[in-house]
Amino acid sequence: MVLRKKTEIGMINPSAKRPPGAIALQQFPALPLSYGAEGLRFEQVDLSELAGEFGTPLYVYSGPYILSALASYQNALGEDGEVFFAVKACSNIWILRLIQEAGAGADIVSLGELRRAQAAGFTGSQIVFSGVGKTKQEMQAALQADLRFLVIESAAELKMLEEVARVEGRVARISVRVNPDIAADTHPYIATGLGSHKFGVPAAEVLSLYRFASESPHLEPVAIGFHIGSQILSGSAHLAAAERILALADRLRAELDLSVKYLDAGGGLGISYDEKLSPHPASFIESLRPVLRGGLKWIVEPGRSICGNAGVLLTRVLYRKTNGKKDFIICDAAMNDLLRPALYQAEHRILAVREVKEELRADLVGPVCESGDFLARDRLLPAVDSGDLLALLSAGAYGFAMSSNYNSRLRPAEVLIDGPNYRLIRQRETFEDLLGPELRCGPG
Repeated sequence: MVLRKKTEIGMINPSAKRPPGAIALQQFPALPLSYGAEGLRFEQVDLSELAGEFGTPLYVYSGPYILSALASYQNALGEDGEVFFAVKACSNIWILRLIQEAGAGADIVSLGELRRAQAAGFTGSQIVFSGVGKTKQEMQAALQADLRFLVIESAAELKMLEEVARVEGRVARISVRVNPDIAADTHPYIATGLGSHKFGVPAAEVLSLYRFASESPHLEPVAIGFHIGSQILSGSAHLAAAERILALADRLRAELDLSVKYLDAGGGLGISYDEKLSPHPASFIESLRPVLRGGLKWIVEPGRSICGNAGVLLTRVLYRKTNGKKDFIICDAAMNDLLRPALYQAEHRILAVREVKEELRADLVGPVCESGDFLARDRLLPAVDSGDLLALLSAGAYGFAMSSNYNSRLRPAEVLIDGPNYRLIRQRETFEDLLGPELRCGPG
């Protein structure tokens, strides 16, 4: 198998004519993968060497790829906006530090993510706090950290934040997330912009929330925004949502004499999980420019499109098995390591680390005691044998971040590559890590 040469993901044709909201597509921005004498190489490192040193399952990330994807957003925005990386997509603090040092901010959704962002070096003004269910403790921590702003998703949340800010003696900067009631063409579990979803505030209620905020000495409205979902491959829904939210911003000025500083366009740009064409981040930004108002600064919060294609999951084959007419490849990675196939029916490209010419139609499954424990179902896969290594591509987003200890399995180690160099950025869990929170409780 010959893999495509690495492409520059920051290159598009800016003069190409496209309909409003259309995003330029490009060839699958292949990871720096190639087959050498020792098998599949990632950047300049043999994956078999990493598996031998750190064991499997193992997450491996390309630092240069992450920075290149991030730069494609930053270059397209220029002085018109800022990038806040969606921490939920890939929350390892060493990857977050890489992103922080490149000049991006962090979009968080929990107190744990706030602590991760702070550990990675993000300051308060480099962090925005999203999410529908912030607790008092989280609000207090956000105010103490002096974040850029908190994203409000209900009237009840806004009233709670005002109370917490009053007790803390602080002013809370806020943005209201508007639910534009626009359908995004994506998996229903990751669509967030319809009126039937839990996210955001209906447009009819938005002005009353801003009126309340503008009249409170403990609240400062600085932004208005939206987020319609994840793994979105077309810009038309984003453009329609942006038009609706900017119309609301105009009403804030006209009816409340309130001018916000930022328009938060969320994230959600998808990636290709196969070799098909994929959306380009710079073109995504350009698709929104027709509705950019003077004086408003854009904030975008990409996650998957920065780190998704920058990661692979290595797993070792345990057994081959046949049940009647069905073939199975059983490996040491499972749904607790990579949940996306079971949860979203996602299909990741799968390569043999030792190049294999033959294929077989089979399920790739793990050891977890669930019929839903599969990494690939009824797919043409490399005809590997026990002991062989497989690499699941495009595993950098919502891979380790969604992993668990189900079946009391230890979560994998993580490694970060930079050209010929690599380093461990998360140790493989131990049984002490697994059992400690319970054993420390003691008997009785």
